[in-house]
Amino acid sequence: QVQLVESGGGLVQPGGSLRLSCAASGIIVSDYDMGWYRQAPGKQRELVAAITRVSSTNYADSVKGRFTISRDNAENTVYLQMNSLKPEDTAVYYCNALRRWKGDYWGQGTQVTVSS
Repeated sequence: QVQLVESGGGLVQPGGSLRLSCAASGIIVSDYDMGWYRQAPGKQRELVAAITRVSSTNYADSVKGRFTISRDNAENTVYLQMNSLKPEDTAVYYCNALRRWKGDYWGQGTQVTVSS
């Protein structure tokens, strides 16, 4: 059974930082393309950052230079370091694991609220 468990969300002031974690079981994260998505109220889910099996990364334009995705193979965990947070970063953040013909898995999400 595959599980992706996100943690690290919370309430932070503008300009602050958070680090989200996505701990995987049932899969090996380095065998999958891993992504962080977010969904704000009334908006569609959007890709924030991704790291491929060969460790290439890509980011949404809105978070470039502020967010960093990384993977710890020993911990089988993917991280999203978020700096210089803005109110518009407020959303539920979801972890995704994707590999064609093998599976497309989602975590339950973690709330990030940026507010003073």
